Amino acid sequence: MNLTLKIWRQKDSKTKGQMVDYKVTDISEHMSFLEMMDVLNEQLFAQGEEPVAFDHDCREGICGMCSMYINGEAHGPDRGITTCQLHMRMFNDGDTITIEPFRAAAFPVIKDLVVDRSAFDRIQQAGGYISVNTSGNTQDANSIPISKHAADEAMDAATCIGCGACVASCKNSSAMLFVGAKVSQYALLPQGQVEAADRVKNMVAQMDLEGFGNCTNTGACEVECPKGISLENIARMNRELLKASI
Repeated sequence: MNLTLKIWRQKDSKTKGQMVDYKVTDISEHMSFLEMMDVLNEQLFAQGEEPVAFDHDCREGICGMCSMYINGEAHGPDRGITTCQLHMRMFNDGDTITIEPFRAAAFPVIKDLVVDRSAFDRIQQAGGYISVNTSGNTQDANSIPISKHAADEAMDAATCIGCGACVASCKNSSAMLFVGAKVSQYALLPQGQVEAADRVKNMVAQMDLEGFGNCTNTGACEVECPKGISLENIARMNRELLKASI
């Protein structure tokens, strides 16, 4: 198929960016979206032009690096997938595809389609962990009884890969789905109870400090999340915060 690509180009965070049009031809419907971007960059390199910078690593939907805003949707028109899992069969011959970086004040553009998501790292560092006795007297995890329901819910929350689609899809650039998932995966387990109060207060405070907005209750984040993280995690985070604040 032959496509027109409208891609955001920006030299660095201090330089004004703009949309630039490119043509690509003979794109197979079996290619992944990133393979199509590779074809474009090979074409640009052969012409002596600067390739388009974009994040990627595992290309298996695990790392969350390959975040692009495609035709007005985080990770593109498919559901339950990351950009690297998006295939060109979702598009038609002759289509015009608009490709932008994730837009949020807390995700400044580094170059082209690459954004700085280190704000998520700082939120994690504020409380997304448990303190473990490593003196040699550590209690075996299998000796702690956990209900199947709680274990399943904790695992569902832990599938969050921190890609930032929730932020990009929210009109307030809210990170509450991300933070809710990280709080929930510990709040549901006995190992996370000791530091539960400090964890949720510190992580929410850091979220606000990074400049993320509040939840809009529209649910766009859950719809476009590649791992289907539930809005129930935001409600759980709010309950945990209320308990910790009393």
